Amino acid sequence: MKVLGLSGSLRAGSHNAKLLRAAGDLLPPEADLTIFDGLKAIPPFDEDDEHTRPDAVQALFDAIAESDAVLVATPEYNHSIPGQLKNALDWLSRPLAESPLRNKPAAVVGTSTGLFGAVWAQAEARKVLTAIGARVLDRELPIGFADDAFHEGGLADPDQALALAGILAELAGEAKPAARPALAAS
Repeated sequence: MKVLGLSGSLRAGSHNAKLLRAAGDLLPPEADLTIFDGLKAIPPFDEDDEHTRPDAVQALFDAIAESDAVLVATPEYNHSIPGQLKNALDWLSRPLAESPLRNKPAAVVGTSTGLFGAVWAQAEARKVLTAIGARVLDRELPIGFADDAFHEGGLADPDQALALAGILAELAGEAKPAARPALAAS
């Protein structure tokens, strides 16, 4: 099973990229996480360009289409999601009927340097993903004080690591193909 990780933060030392790497270590054994690293190259959404997607946008479309599930890790900017993440999601919504997010299992987690751990941004990201048609888990994982939330092995707080593992197990369960009945032997 392929899970695509998408960090809403562009900076090299991003706490949300660390959160995605921690998630990669906690995924069930049958799942692999690939972190999409091309968010910074996605140009501003322009309806005039939606039918001839720029290469960076097509790369994101393809990465999501090839995945079984999507995990978004977002910081909180001004009580919402970062503009570049919202911009990428806008691209993914057009045309809506062709969005690779339609019916795709997705989860949102987040961390920030403040007390609340990107709670509002997580809610906003879930709302946007739902509007696009993703099957979004109704779960959140607010990790505050991100400067101290990680150590070399992942999340410093074992309860937060356990909560993240639970979200990932639920996401993996949603991504598994429906069981097919066995064919009768003739």
